[in-house]
Amino acid sequence: MIITPQDLKDYSAFEAVKERADNLLKFDILEAEANVQKQVEKPLADYVPLPAEIRLAILKVSQYFALINSDESISKGYKSEKIGDYSYTIGDGSSLTLPDVSVLLEDYAKVGESKTGFFMRVRPL
Repeated sequence: MIITPQDLKDYSAFEAVKERADNLLKFDILEAEANVQKQVEKPLADYVPLPAEIRLAILKVSQYFALINSDESISKGYKSEKIGDYSYTIGDGSSLTLPDVSVLLEDYAKVGESKTGFFMRVRPL
């Protein structure tokens, strides 16, 4: 794994993520790394040191999976918050969507595939 459960807890502002068990966060991070891997040119392990943009993309997508996987109501479009003894829930018919990290990954992204199967990246001059 490129990031750790503690890295994700340090990044996130959501209590649901901070309180999620490390063994479950490992699965969320694995899902996120697989998602980001599909969008970049080289294997993630080949980026040494890991660029800050890729790291942030993995953190954002990991947080998304941690939230979705931790609470069925979130995936169904309910919003709830608890502040001390006060809590509320709103259902607005929408749900969380996967964060668009394409801008973070644009310098590392797969742009097109040639007939030979090689990926080519075009950089502006």
